[in-house]
Formats: sequence, structure tokens, C-alpha cells
Amino acid sequence: MNPLVSRLAERLRGRLGGRRGLVRSALELKKLAETVVDPDRPLLVHIVPIRRCNLACAYCNEYDDHSPPVPTEEMFRRVDKLAELGTAVITISGGEPLLHPDLCKIIERIKQHGMVCTLITNGYLLVPEQIRALNAAKLDRLQISIDNVNPDDVSKKSLKVLDRKLRYLAELAEFEININSVLGAGVPNPEDALTIAKRARELGFTATMGVIHDGDGGLSPFGPRESAVLREFQALDGFSITRFNQSFQTNLATQKANDWRCRAGGRYLYICEDGLVHYCSQQRGFPGVPLAQYDRARIHQENRTEKACAPFCTIACVHQASAPDHFRHNQTAGQYSGNPHDKGLVQLRTR
Repeated sequence: MNPLVSRLAERLRGRLGGRRGLVRSALELKKLAETVVDPDRPLLVHIVPIRRCNLACAYCNEYDDHSPPVPTEEMFRRVDKLAELGTAVITISGGEPLLHPDLCKIIERIKQHGMVCTLITNGYLLVPEQIRALNAAKLDRLQISIDNVNPDDVSKKSLKVLDRKLRYLAELAEFEININSVLGAGVPNPEDALTIAKRARELGFTATMGVIHDGDGGLSPFGPRESAVLREFQALDGFSITRFNQSFQTNLATQKANDWRCRAGGRYLYICEDGLVHYCSQQRGFPGVPLAQYDRARIHQENRTEKACAPFCTIACVHQASAPDHFRHNQTAGQYSGNPHDKGLVQLRTR
């Protein structure tokens, strides 16, 4: 067997089939099960340790080029608070989280509380030393979004640039790896998504595809090429780890509303660099409550608040976090007082 292939196979067995991988999977399932049965605990929280990013993708509105990292002790306090709320999974995103000088310490803090920790990165800063540090911190899962095969004016997150980083990960990483490609928002070569997915598979990674919003947070309609790529990707056996989301994505691609109950603000939280809780990255300001003041009563309220943006929402992670409670509770539509730190709920109707 080719030495590189042999090393890749060994790494894959270590991540997915070894004793450590089995123990980790069992602990994750236990944590998720504990959270699912209690509707007033967050299933998934995105937390931002730094808003700054080293790239400037045209479709993204979740970064700047100047913000300092959140102080490490403040990040510890936020992680501790999320543990107190009973959170199952914390995803660290940005900006570009690898720009935070104490990222591995933050991961270690999450793991000390028994929570699952995942990381979303553009991958540019991954080097062997960083990957080994993430191993030592006990990171559970890493996702890299790759938008095209070659860099263009929309995105520099290209397979050509990042393939060496993927090979580092395949050889060294002890955590699971997912490669996410995207359709929509002006990506000029949608067929690249299939090339990216196949390369991910070659390296022993999982692959997903996202229907993305544009720079204004809106949904851009799909053309024939994008629609064809989405259908072909969904037909590739074993590629997507979010297959139950296929109808969700297909509806978005055809401008058809999805009928679901968004549990953002409850089951799903987005914590910005300022420590405020938002429904998601595209609804910053709602509810806009400091995490330090968040409690289970607020989670209970937000889980039962209808979100007007839900029918055409493109954010798959919110959909996934909300799915276990689809039939659990009705929701009431809310009208807010306008105070960014105390948006009082007025019940209007039930659906």
C-alpha cells in the first residue's frame, strides 16, 4: 500500500473506529440525549472569540479586519455560563477563531465541562503544530468551508490553496473533519462543490453542502446550474452528514418556504464577541440580551416565540438544533418593545 494511503487509513481508523473514537461518540450521544429530553437547555451554541478575519469573502457579513480577541478570562466566564445552562455542544466560530491566541485554552475549558466542542475555520492558519495543539485540547470536530477550486473575487477559500492543509489534517488530526461547500450568493462555478466533496471523501472526511445567504443576509434564487449541482450532491451516497436537511435545502433552492418551528434563542444561541445572545448570525440584535443575564426562563420563552424569518432561513445549524422539538410545543408570534437589552414578548397568535 502507498505509504501516504496507509497513514490516511490509520488516521481514519483512529478517529472513527478506535477505542478513543468510540468512547467519544458514546459520551457525545449521552450528552445530546440528556439535553434533548429537557426542552429548556441549549442543544447548540455558536460562540465568537474574535470578530477579525484574515479573509474578506464577498458573501460574508460575519467579520471585520480590526477587532481584538475577546479576553481569555471573559471567554472562560461565557463557557462556564453555557455549562450552567446545560449546553450540549459549543461551536467556536468567528471571524477566524484561529486568530485568538488562547483558542486551545478555550477548547480545554469547554471539554472540562463535558460539552462537545467543534470549530469552524477557513483553514488558512492550520499548520502541523496547530493541529497537534488542537489534538491535545481534545477538540471533537473541525469544519472548513471551501467555496471553489480556484480563488476568485467572491472567495479565497479555494481547494487549490487549502489542499495542503487538508493533507496535514488527514495525516495528523485526531478529531473528526467535515468539509463544507456552498451554493448561492454569486458563487460563479457551482460545479466546484462536487469536486470539493469528492476530494474530501478521498481524504477520509465527511462533506456537506450549504445553501447560503448573500452579504445582506438574504436568499438568492438558484439558477439551473446550482439546482443541478444540488441534486447531484444529494444523490452521492455517504457524502452528507445532514441528509435530513435535504428537503430544507431543496425548498430554499426553489424559493419555497419551509414549515418549521425555529427554536433560536433557546435550543440554539449565537453569542457575539460582545457577549450578547442573538437568534443567529443574521438576526443580531434579537433578543440582544447579555449572556450573563440569560436563564432557563428566557430559553423557555424564546423556544416558544415564532420567528418571522424562519420560512426562508438558510442557516442549517439552527434548523438542526430545532428539529428535535418540532412537535413538542406550539409557538406564539412576538412583538418586541425595542429595548435592545429587554425585548418584552407580546403574545399575538399560536401556530
